[in-house]
Amino acid sequence: MIEKQYYKDAFERAGEERQKKILEVGIEEFSSKGYENANINIIAQKSGISIGLMYKYFSTKEDLFLTCIKRGMDILEKALYNIMISDDKLLVKAEKMIRTICIHSKKYSNYIKMYNEISSAKGSTEKMKLMAEEIETKRSSIYITSIGQALAKGDVRSDLDPRLFAFFLDNLLTELQFSYTCDYYREKFKIYTGVDVNETDDEQVILQLLKFIESAFSFGKEE
Repeated sequence: MIEKQYYKDAFERAGEERQKKILEVGIEEFSSKGYENANINIIAQKSGISIGLMYKYFSTKEDLFLTCIKRGMDILEKALYNIMISDDKLLVKAEKMIRTICIHSKKYSNYIKMYNEISSAKGSTEKMKLMAEEIETKRSSIYITSIGQALAKGDVRSDLDPRLFAFFLDNLLTELQFSYTCDYYREKFKIYTGVDVNETDDEQVILQLLKFIESAFSFGKEE
């Protein structure tokens, strides 16, 4: 525990510009080559520091990888959190979330690629699985709470299960994220729609997904 804190403190004491540079280079390396093929020596070289100093900041390549992921996912989680805790009705929140995901998936595609890697069982280490679980736990709590509040206000159909609906909603939004960034999901999008996701009108994607979500949350709702 003391050793882990030492590395954390060492990186936090580095200047803001150095931290930013290391994480940007690391994110590019990991997202383009994958965790296994990424080279920490190259990351150090492109960051303008020695490999010795890099290992002073991070005890392992895995620790650097997880720090890079946390930086990226915090940006999206903060945006989604601010939407979900608002007083808007659930479907208004849903539209804002879809728009945010479309924007972030393009702007921060490297983060999404890295998250896809740790969220799949293949190749994930125990630490990566724990981080994925932490991210999912935070997100699920936000969704479940928001859906529960909408249910209590009568804004959605009365027979839904907040936990299951939160799970289904997250699956839809997560796959949308991956469709913009990850080869498998991009190809899947193309198979189903007949067009590449980057050539698709985002407004059409947003509109159709929102209709799908609206039907799920309101179909059968008592008037």
